[in-house]
Amino acid sequence: MDRVLSYIDQNQDRFLQELKDFLRIPSISNNAENKKDVLRCAHFVADQLRQIGMQQTQLFPTSGHPIVYGEWLGNPGQPTVLCYGHYDVQPVDPVDLWVSGPFDPTIRNGEIYARGSVDDKGQVLMNFKGVEAHLKAEGKLPVNIKFLIEGEEEVGSVNLDNFIADHKELLSADVVLISDTPMFDRGVPSICYGLRGLVYCQIDLKGSSSDLHSGSFGGTVINPNFALAQIILALKNNEGRIQIPGFYDDVQEMTPDEKQELSRLPFNEAKYQKDLAAPALFGEKDYSTLERIWVRPTLEVNGLCGGFTGEGAKTVIPAKAMAKISMRLVPNQDPDKIADLFERYLKQITPAAVELSLTRMHGGKPWVAPINHPAIQAASRAFEKAFGKRPVFVREGGSIPVVATFAELLGLPSVLMGIGLPDENAHAPNEKLDLYNFQTGISGSAHFFNEMSRG
Repeated sequence: MDRVLSYIDQNQDRFLQELKDFLRIPSISNNAENKKDVLRCAHFVADQLRQIGMQQTQLFPTSGHPIVYGEWLGNPGQPTVLCYGHYDVQPVDPVDLWVSGPFDPTIRNGEIYARGSVDDKGQVLMNFKGVEAHLKAEGKLPVNIKFLIEGEEEVGSVNLDNFIADHKELLSADVVLISDTPMFDRGVPSICYGLRGLVYCQIDLKGSSSDLHSGSFGGTVINPNFALAQIILALKNNEGRIQIPGFYDDVQEMTPDEKQELSRLPFNEAKYQKDLAAPALFGEKDYSTLERIWVRPTLEVNGLCGGFTGEGAKTVIPAKAMAKISMRLVPNQDPDKIADLFERYLKQITPAAVELSLTRMHGGKPWVAPINHPAIQAASRAFEKAFGKRPVFVREGGSIPVVATFAELLGLPSVLMGIGLPDENAHAPNEKLDLYNFQTGISGSAHFFNEMSRG
């Protein structure tokens, strides 16, 4: 590894310049006016794959944005690592809150500011450069590599599952490497081994054909806002326990090893509360804050709308009320089953005087891997060698649905080896990436490929 690590050290300035070039492309996947930019970014990714030494590189068109594929299969008998990431980014609004231009990468205090810096361009390029270092310094890789880089992650990966299903042989591998997750904290390298799933629904209530005068009709018809409030109140008790019958039946509890790893984490609950500027923390009784975020399911009201919300007064009984509800799921909860339970309970608690409509919007399955899985242990050794300290094992409260897709369609385990930080403003103004983590992460990536070759 000496020549590989030396190559990384000698080329850090070029790596940074290439990251800036990557970040300058406004590859906003949900804006029609950026379609050409997204395509240009796909070609940038393909050019990078050719430059680092992939034997085959191809753009696969979809009904949306292209998927970029590359491979190097020059080490028969060694494992094959499938590296997944995405080159599309979130919109930049509100743009006036950016200190520097969202597509004008700017370095301040050892961090590079630009949209996509941490999510996910910096982490994608990190793995590109880990591969490049092996191929340029040694002329070969210790493992075989396949890259699958999509351009629609920020709009729900609408074409990805079908692509994977249609290209199982092309994507066959031994393990998936994903770098799109944060470290637990600055200076705390982390391996993520679990993700929560998701069910997202919209509730619509209709009480009358139009808004009604609250003086002329008040007291004769139900107010959909009141009905909605009653429904929401019935979803949880005062201790944060979700009241949907059967909701917790399949929840997988933590193992003793997981609990031991959780106890190692340098978590300061008082600081967490202060950083949120919250008067107090609240959640399911008898569980710690980290358990509530990572290993317990949740139900949240994401939005409410009903009646008059403008300035001044308007005395109406609204005809309609709406709420958006999300449920984060944990292993072994199934999104379809939970959605069915939610719908059944909703019908039971909705007053007969309103008409209920439920729209299932999207979802994803939860995922967890055993900490002692050989690939996860290889990632742990790799990060320890790169960062100089043993990484911690964490879960993530959010969702990456493709992880479950890889498991279901390809039978592949995933390793989530990210170098983001919790405060790097992914999806928000002034997104940034710590350059020490980027540079050290390249070494960690290179170490991972080497560790995987050792079994």
